[in-house]
Amino acid sequence: MELFFCNAIDDTPVILGPDESWHLSKVLRLRVGDAVAVTDGHGGFGTGEIMDINPKAALIRLKEVRQAYNQRPYSLHIAIAPTKNIDRLEWFLEKATEIGIAAISPIRCQRSERKDVRIDRLEKVVMAAVKQSLQAYLPQIHPMESLSKFLESNPAGQRFACITHQTPEDGLQFLARPGGRVVIVIGPEGDFTEDEINLLLQHGFRGCSLGPNRLRTETAGLAACHTIALINQVRTNA
Repeated sequence: MELFFCNAIDDTPVILGPDESWHLSKVLRLRVGDAVAVTDGHGGFGTGEIMDINPKAALIRLKEVRQAYNQRPYSLHIAIAPTKNIDRLEWFLEKATEIGIAAISPIRCQRSERKDVRIDRLEKVVMAAVKQSLQAYLPQIHPMESLSKFLESNPAGQRFACITHQTPEDGLQFLARPGGRVVIVIGPEGDFTEDEINLLLQHGFRGCSLGPNRLRTETAGLAACHTIALINQVRTNA
């Protein structure tokens, strides 16, 4: 079943926007009566069938509507230093969205390989991943900012910074608790500088390890995302 984004979901027929309508009619070439799903990206999720195919405003008749659809028991926010090769960052965004993440903040560090990103391009990657995984929550991508600016925003929740040379006892799987908000900061290739590590610690972030191996930035981000997801699956069901 194909999933499409819409502005709002209620008991009335849903009108898709121009981009989604074009994709439905011209790319996927769906027909009247075909089953589809829609989401508002904020937890609303509906299933139904196509009533009218219009390349600018397709009409969907909903048969079932659910709110807070498959809502996770935790909220994960990852701040990550973008890689020089943007394809690697986009890979991380796609896979993290499929696993489950609430927000992503691209950050500039002293050893960063990339100083800016196109947020609109990253948003398209995330939207496609939400559709592929049939989710109802669209992760938020914040504008890129420096590490210090990000820390000044004082993000709430459990706070961790993935830093090399941590002990096995500092493994994220041992430190993180299930539920609530979690904020994890991933540095660039070459890790944080000593000044940045001290700044993170001053803002209440705890250094953590993702294992004994040296990981690429995007691999570290995905490992952190999966670790938090697994902690919540295992301990919540225990």
